Amino acid sequence: MGTMLIQNKVVAITGAANGIGLALARRFKQEGARGVALADLDAGKVAAAARELDALGVSCDVARESDVQNFVQRTESEYGPIDLFCSNAGIALMDPDPRNAASASNADFERNWNIHVMAHVFAARALLPQMMQRGSGYFLNTVSAAGLLSQIGSATYSATKHAAIGFAESLAITHRDQGIKVSVLCPQAVRTAMIGPEPEKGSASVDGIISPQEVAEAVVHGLAAERFLILPHPMVADYIQRKSADYDRWLGGMAKLRRSLQAR
Repeated sequence: MGTMLIQNKVVAITGAANGIGLALARRFKQEGARGVALADLDAGKVAAAARELDALGVSCDVARESDVQNFVQRTESEYGPIDLFCSNAGIALMDPDPRNAASASNADFERNWNIHVMAHVFAARALLPQMMQRGSGYFLNTVSAAGLLSQIGSATYSATKHAAIGFAESLAITHRDQGIKVSVLCPQAVRTAMIGPEPEKGSASVDGIISPQEVAEAVVHGLAAERFLILPHPMVADYIQRKSADYDRWLGGMAKLRRSLQAR
């Protein structure tokens, strides 16, 4: 096992204007990154974050391939080749009818698909040729414990986060022998705007809500160990084992959890 250390590296982060993305950017600066580039849909907020961190800030919609390519090009012209790309942007849309898992519109499914899956593909497509050429590079894809388990009340989130894990596995398997590394960040609840105004009432809060700073800490350790699965909530590892050991029992347990959450 090698070690991915941030010192002197060029790092690019999407969804970087707040939450986990901004916490990662701050932490990578502390770790001595040579260049940090921030991308976000919110142009004003990403400009402010870039000023705070003396970083490059780029307005970017990760659902558009041309925007992701532009972010990569601007980062590389500013700092040189990207060592670590953190594909971190995400959205959370709940099912319009919580009693119907197929109630989300096609447009909602598509938006989730583009942001949670295609954005990772766009980043890989933009970066792989030169990473393969130089025999190194690292992708950190923010997914969610929902990609390994499920998200009660959001089929769009669950389905696309599972797909994000599938793509990250393909990346890791195909490019391992070329020196390219992949990690997936799979937290449960993190105290960000995404968990909504009353997180204590949702499934997110079952194992406690951690801060974005705690997630960034877990990332630094996970990257240093070059672990594929970075789990800021360690109990997720047990849940994955329980799920694979007895899928039917696990589904029964999740249905029970859903009932108790609805009762709240």
